[in-house]
Amino acid sequence: MATSVKFGTDGWRAVMAEGFTFANVARVAQATADYWRTHPVPDTNHTVIIGYDRRFLSDRFAAITAEVFAGNEFQVVLSPVAVPTPCISFAVKQLKAVGGVMITASHNPPAFNGFKLKSHFGGSSDAATCQAVEALLDRNPVRTLPLAEGQRTGRITLRDVRPAHFRAIKKLVNFPLIAQSQLRVAHDALFGVGAGCFATLLAGSTCQVTTLNGRHDVLFGGICPEPLPKNYSLGAAQLRKHSHDICLVTDGDSDRIGGMDGRGNPLTNQQVIALLLHHLVRNRGGRGPVTKTYNTTAMVDKMCAAWGLPLTEVGIGFRFIAPELMRPGALFGAEESGSVGFAGHIPERDGLAAGLFLLEMLALEKRPLNRIWAGLEKEFGPHHYGRHDAHFPLEKRAALMAWLRENPPAKLLNSRLARVDDRDGVKFVAADTSWLMLRGSGTEPVLRIYAEASSPAGLARLLRLGVALTKRV
Repeated sequence: MATSVKFGTDGWRAVMAEGFTFANVARVAQATADYWRTHPVPDTNHTVIIGYDRRFLSDRFAAITAEVFAGNEFQVVLSPVAVPTPCISFAVKQLKAVGGVMITASHNPPAFNGFKLKSHFGGSSDAATCQAVEALLDRNPVRTLPLAEGQRTGRITLRDVRPAHFRAIKKLVNFPLIAQSQLRVAHDALFGVGAGCFATLLAGSTCQVTTLNGRHDVLFGGICPEPLPKNYSLGAAQLRKHSHDICLVTDGDSDRIGGMDGRGNPLTNQQVIALLLHHLVRNRGGRGPVTKTYNTTAMVDKMCAAWGLPLTEVGIGFRFIAPELMRPGALFGAEESGSVGFAGHIPERDGLAAGLFLLEMLALEKRPLNRIWAGLEKEFGPHHYGRHDAHFPLEKRAALMAWLRENPPAKLLNSRLARVDDRDGVKFVAADTSWLMLRGSGTEPVLRIYAEASSPAGLARLLRLGVALTKRV
């Protein structure tokens, strides 16, 4: 019996040698080829862009994917090296391809790999497209053209798509200002594919760039390559010995951004999001609608209200933000995980572009990062954000969500409950804007507990409450 394939919030992911096998990747590639062949997009080429990250055998999975698309008479542009996901998304849009595939499991544990679908507009494919691909699984036998033959006939072309993307993101910012700023920049690559990218971007400038945890390690140094403070200890230890002005952190495929100050003190992703919004509006004069997922910091709500910016709140997954970024006049989109996107670029999260915007902020303000953040806290109040990932039986998840909807707490931290949001998981919001949310991961067998409060003690209490609620079912 064929293995079941289910797309989550951003593509299909599974454990290698269990669900994620050569045969199953070929099945998914064939179904995707069938979909794009039967759903042509006007003004696009019959071309597919394929890239891969540093995970075990990602290059081989990408080659198999290329062979299937070539066997289905698509022109294939295959990256010859491991490449950040936003580079593939940018190439899809720039080359007017019908779509793209990125072999990556992003921030998941090392045993996982994944198959991310990118649509013609340069962003993640929506749920309808993914479901349509699922429905076409095994509809047709897998057709392949061997890689060597595909290259010989010109059906498969090897092309490094990174330089074009790098040129584009340097144009988004005042790069000459960054180049002459003499910033001391550290980049913790978390052993991911972003290693060396900021050194390349800033080559020839006055900036000093230090890459941390940049070696190729398919086990990611024993961590999950996700930009969360719990994964920063290796980089932080190096920063305590050699201080910098900022440390940018990217995830396994460099589409997410996190950070530390120059001495290794972690920033939450929520702080990074707020800093970016501050910079776009206050320093760059940006105006326009902002979009955030509803598990993102409430500081964004307060900032948008103070500055008269329309704010749209959407479900979890950047594919819900992408359509908003493509609307005329849009400014910025952000997701809790450190996923941020910028209008005038691709409707896609881009950790490398976000890193350049943060450097532009420091170059322009000429103030320490911590002082900039202190000013935001003084203006909009302290926001302490946390997330706890709990192992929870999948078969009990639906029952827990139903129980939470039917039994909301009357108060959170002595503040009356103002509303319950159950669009994706269940979120309890108090009158004082503190909140608690429980949601199952879309890519892992994990229950995520999110909370935000005005103090560390309040945050700890909310997270403990979240853990206690998981035991009600």
